[in-house]
Amino acid sequence: MEKGWIKFFTSSNFYQSEIVKQVLTGHHIDTVLLNKQDSSHKAFGDIEVYIHQEDFSKAIEIMILNQINL
Repeated sequence: MEKGWIKFFTSSNFYQSEIVKQVLTGHHIDTVLLNKQDSSHKAFGDIEVYIHQEDFSKAIEIMILNQINL
């Protein structure tokens, strides 16, 4: 991962991570999903959402305003 990216959200639920990504993307925050789940057993591993470090405060505010629990 390039410099300046931080892990913003982690979940074992792909759909929950995708919702977080879509909400942030809808507010013009660049996001990257990193799927660390085992390919044969989805019960192992997490999906991580990364954002640029400078967008962290804005991303937290968006999550609170949209009532998305982190």
